[in-house]
Amino acid sequence: MPAPALFITAGLSQYAGAAVAVGLFAAMPPHTVAWLRALAGAVVLLALVRPWRAPWNRATLTETGLFGLALVGMNMLFYVAIGHLPLGVVVALEFAGPVVVAARGHRSARGRAAVALAAAGVVAISVIGLDWGGASGPAGGGPPARDLVLGLVATAGASACWAAYMVLAGRIAAARDGQSSLAVGTTIAALAYAPLALPWAGPAADPALLPAILGMALLSTVVPYMLDQVSIRRLGTAAFALLNALLPATATVVGLVALRQRPGLWDLLGLAAITVAVALTGRGAQPAAAPPEPA
Repeated sequence: MPAPALFITAGLSQYAGAAVAVGLFAAMPPHTVAWLRALAGAVVLLALVRPWRAPWNRATLTETGLFGLALVGMNMLFYVAIGHLPLGVVVALEFAGPVVVAARGHRSARGRAAVALAAAGVVAISVIGLDWGGASGPAGGGPPARDLVLGLVATAGASACWAAYMVLAGRIAAARDGQSSLAVGTTIAALAYAPLALPWAGPAADPALLPAILGMALLSTVVPYMLDQVSIRRLGTAAFALLNALLPATATVVGLVALRQRPGLWDLLGLAAITVAVALTGRGAQPAAAPPEPA
């Protein structure tokens, strides 16, 4: 299969898993659902990758642990965000952090244009596009304003975690096996975040929810991450980073089809601006500088 097709398949799988996760929010808080995804994904990755065969020391374990904490923390915040905002909106806004990080490497008119477009996209979606005037709860026909604020704060946190993930993943990819680090880092983070999520995980014992939990982990963690490892080797980092511009649109399509979330005009304009910003930062990306989007 051509590498771009693998990349698109990974993106569709990733956000299909997020759509499955939204269906679990009625049973458990979003951050607990994300933690269960990490836990199930860690078990599957450990079985597939068998990372104990790789050499480890205190320094590599520490860096891998920080990598896992950034990754799983980002996913937990991402799930909180999509519990309050449309999937496509959250993914588009989440790209702002990585765009800024990637633009730092350009130090040119292209980098400045990317930052300006990302900022314009954020304003179009979050300030103009969201229905703040109708945010008065069920009586007003829109979500409460506090839900919009919580969704935006969680998205900003996820974006910051993603930027940290990019830096750490770039270092790991340049030095050692990324799949082993992914398996170990996810396991460390699942254990570290357990006190924050486990008290609300009781409904996960219901056998009726097990297929959805396993499906979410496979669709959002195992399948896209394994495919991305193949894609980035075939494409090179520059082309891979450029293809990341397709992900906000992919998330919007999945949200429309699976969750009936129809984007508004300002959402589409903001998404287009952020997509162009991602494309600008992807052109000329340096090797191992733009790891895959891991939401």
